[in-house]
Amino acid sequence: MARGLRESERQLWDVFSREIRPLKGRAPPRRPEPPAPPPAPTAPAPPVPIATKAPKRRPQTVAPTQMVEVGRRQPGLDDTSWRHLSNGRLRAERRLDLHGRTAQAAFVALHGFLLRAQRDRLRCVEIITGVGSGQEGGILRRELPFWLSRQDLRHLVLAAVHPHPGNPGSVRVLLRRRENKLR
Repeated sequence: MARGLRESERQLWDVFSREIRPLKGRAPPRRPEPPAPPPAPTAPAPPVPIATKAPKRRPQTVAPTQMVEVGRRQPGLDDTSWRHLSNGRLRAERRLDLHGRTAQAAFVALHGFLLRAQRDRLRCVEIITGVGSGQEGGILRRELPFWLSRQDLRHLVLAAVHPHPGNPGSVRVLLRRRENKLR
């Protein structure tokens, strides 16, 4: 937005523009009207008293979620399903490869993958994290049990195992069966 002219600049312009004549056949330009004066200030709103103390809030109680441990049987899993999962007889119906992703991107992909898998009524999925470097493996491999234990995903997961003892870079996850809600 252009700034307005000061009074001294306006006087100088008036002196200069008196000698300007319009071209033949054209009407002279209209002078802009001066801006309207600003509205009168209104009375300020009455002050609102501030409470001396904030009301006490009860801490929210969040049910602790049980940690998903890869290779350990979880409560609520029947013997046959556990045996088939841990022996590798239960085949993965879908795979998610997290190689080359950052931890944040991998978590977002995992979250969406598990929600879609449950929506599609899949029973067993495989998540490939890769072995990683170092003694404890890569960050994705270390974080996967924590991600599966989060409150928003824990209710989907029954158990998780490595499909083969020699391959710690992938995890098979047994998902809970989705309830039929006809209502």
